[in-house]
Amino acid sequence: LFLAVCAVGIGGTFQYGYNVSIINAPTQHIHRFLNETWTTRYHKELNPDLLTFLWSVIASVFSLGGLCGALIGGSMAIRLGRKGALLMNNIIAILASILMGISFPTGLFELLIVGRFLIGINSGVGLCVQPLYIGEVAPKHLRGGMAMGSSIFLTGGILTGQIIGLRELLGGETYWPLLLSSSCFPAFAQLLFLPWFPESPRYLLIDRGDELSCAKALKRFHGSSDYRREMEDIQRECFTVDGEKPKKPWQLFTDRGVRWQLITVIVMTMGQQLSGINAIYFYATYIFKQAGISAEKIPYVTLGTGACECLTALTCGLLIDYVGRRYLIIGGYLLMSLWSTVLTFSLTYQDLYWWVPYISMASIFAFILSFGLGPGGITNTLTAELFIQSSRPAAYMIAGTISWISFFTIGMLFPFIVNGLKQYCFLVFLLECSLVAAFIFLVIPETKNKSFLEIKKEFHKLNFGRNA
Repeated sequence: LFLAVCAVGIGGTFQYGYNVSIINAPTQHIHRFLNETWTTRYHKELNPDLLTFLWSVIASVFSLGGLCGALIGGSMAIRLGRKGALLMNNIIAILASILMGISFPTGLFELLIVGRFLIGINSGVGLCVQPLYIGEVAPKHLRGGMAMGSSIFLTGGILTGQIIGLRELLGGETYWPLLLSSSCFPAFAQLLFLPWFPESPRYLLIDRGDELSCAKALKRFHGSSDYRREMEDIQRECFTVDGEKPKKPWQLFTDRGVRWQLITVIVMTMGQQLSGINAIYFYATYIFKQAGISAEKIPYVTLGTGACECLTALTCGLLIDYVGRRYLIIGGYLLMSLWSTVLTFSLTYQDLYWWVPYISMASIFAFILSFGLGPGGITNTLTAELFIQSSRPAAYMIAGTISWISFFTIGMLFPFIVNGLKQYCFLVFLLECSLVAAFIFLVIPETKNKSFLEIKKEFHKLNFGRNA
């Protein structure tokens, strides 16, 4: 089971974290490449406004690709199987790597845009299908810890991208095309390792009706003596589904039986993206400078933020099946509310005392730790747990779409929010985190050690009223 999480993670959420991270290092080199290409092609200097526009397209087209990936990920998981979808997804990553790698020698910056769009599709599919696979193969007493594998590999991808993007490695002017095309290596790794693991047993029995292959897969994952309990659980869910075909996303919106599960997923997904984590990374460089850290050393300090996220994802993975989902995610949002308050005060009085910038710096790391401990990882885990087999792929498509739209929206609006409100933007995030914590406290039951059918029964009263 542990090796299966690694095999799906390396080409799944790792790619998302890695490709979000590596684009920051070669910014100046890509600007120079765009200028030189434009001058060679049209014999005139590139307009600064057009340069900014082209760079914005290269950076943000990744989000557009991610949205497309989220929209097709669920369908791929239904048609090709969870494992088949992940394997096919690597072909997209390899093609994207080739296009980004040859953009510089061919002098075609358009290939860079297409490559970033394709790697966005790859990330969108991975974010949708990987948690789906892990959630379905995990036994209920290990489901939380295994599902946190998605978050661990995502944060591991961010940290790896930050390290590889250092100027001493592939972040220098000579090697930036290699940096952007290096995402082919995780894809090759998954193509090498994932075929050794079985398809999702739930998919094999409930969607395909193949009981023999399901039993064989369960024996591989749980051992020949312990697989029967899981088999009985899957058979009960299969009986409940009663041959119902996987639902389309729009069918979930009209299904009263999943109304509150769907509202929960939408609130949590939007809450995760709009929680202020992007604001923290935006402010990090400014705060580090205020604390007296030189511009040359800031990339190395930024590694600390990536290490913080990775550490808390690992910690959350160890705690989730003991503490429970509710305590961790509510606690995470409440702690983020606290650090938003501290940051607002420390940024307001940044120049008053010499030690205040260090309070801001500590708050940044504390905010990231709080995010990783709850909202960062548990959001995806709960999306897998709140739905039964027929609704789960569609739920991930909806969650993925909401996530990418929120990601794109905050990327577009955030500079205006910061320019308008300055440090008081954290009061907006304080309010948002507090409201999401209150919603989770009032609506979401604890899902620890419960089967998917037991969780469905928990929501039955909410969906159909107390007298149902």
